[in-house]
Amino acid sequence: MTDPRPLASVSLDVDNLWSYMKTHGDTGWESRPTYLDRFFPPVLDALDQLGLRITFFCVGVDADREENLKPFQSLTARGHEVGNHSFEHEPWLHLYAPDALVQELERTEQAVERATGQRPIGFRGPGYSWSTALLEILADRGYLYDASTLPTFMGPLARRYYFMTAKLTPAQRRERAQLFGSFADGLRPVKPYHWRLPSGRTLLELPVTTFPVVKVPFHLSYLLYLSRVSEGLMSAYLGTALAACRLTGTEPSFLLHPLDLLGGDQVRELAFFPGMDLPGARKIELFLRVLRRLGEHYRLVDMSTHARAIIARGGLPLRDADDGRPAAAAAPASAPRTAA
Repeated sequence: MTDPRPLASVSLDVDNLWSYMKTHGDTGWESRPTYLDRFFPPVLDALDQLGLRITFFCVGVDADREENLKPFQSLTARGHEVGNHSFEHEPWLHLYAPDALVQELERTEQAVERATGQRPIGFRGPGYSWSTALLEILADRGYLYDASTLPTFMGPLARRYYFMTAKLTPAQRRERAQLFGSFADGLRPVKPYHWRLPSGRTLLELPVTTFPVVKVPFHLSYLLYLSRVSEGLMSAYLGTALAACRLTGTEPSFLLHPLDLLGGDQVRELAFFPGMDLPGARKIELFLRVLRRLGEHYRLVDMSTHARAIIARGGLPLRDADDGRPAAAAAPASAPRTAA
C-alpha cells in the first residue's frame, strides 16, 4: 500500500568537538580533538530503532583523518546518505572568494567519497553560511540541492548570546559578524523553492524548517532547551509547530546536531553549550520521542529522497539568489556533473 503521509526529511550536521572549540575561540582546537568514535555508534543504533535513514552533512577535514575513517564508513554501511558540510567548517563561508569555495567543495567531496564510498550531492553551509557565488558553484558541480538557509528572525539573538560566551579577539568578532544570519533571514520562505541564479540556472533550496508564519526554530536543539523547563512545554511546542506545518502544507526538513544527542557527561569540554547539563542517555530518549512524534504525521526520509520528490512534483516558486555580494560571474565554469 502507498504510504499516505507527506514526506519530511531528517539531517544531522556532523560538527566535531574541534569545530565547536574553534568557533568558541578555545585553544587546542588545532589538534582536531574528536568525539566521532563515541558519537556515531549510539546515534546509528537509535536510528536503527526507528528504522530511519537520514542525511549526515560531513566536514571534509574530519573525513580526511585516519582516526575518523571507521566512524565515517559506518554511515553508509548502515544505509545513510552523506552530504557536504565544507572542508574546514568555517561559518564565515560567505566571505570566501570563488576559487576558495571550489577548493572547499572539491576537497570535501574527495575526502567524503574516500571515507564512505558515496559522493555528496547536497550541501549545507556551516552556521547557515551561503553566498550567490557558492550557489553558482554548487550548480556548476551538479549538486541536487542546497540546504543552507534557516528562515528565522532569531539569528541576531543567537549571535549575541554566542559573543557573550565566546572568547574572541576583535578580529574574530569581525569575521563572525554575520554568524547565524540577520533579522532579514526571517523573511525567507520556509517551504522549498528554486534559486534563480545569475547564470540563468536554478538550484533547489531545502530550508531548515522553522515554525510557519512566526519563523521561530523547532529543531531538536530548541526542543531540548524547552525540555529543561518542562517536558510538557516541549511536547506542546512541538505539537503546535507540527500542526502549523500541516495547516500550511509544509513538509519539514528537521535538523539535528551532535550535541542534541551527546551530554555534558560525555563531552565535558563543551559544558558551556546550552543543554549540556542533560546526560547523553536522556537526550537519546528525548530524540526517540521527538522523531516518533514527527513520524506519526510524516514519512521520514533522507534529504535527497525528499529533494527528488519535490522536484518531481514541479511547480516550485523561483527566488532570485541575491545576497548583496558580487554575483558568481567569476566562479569557474567546469562541466556539470550528473547528480546520481
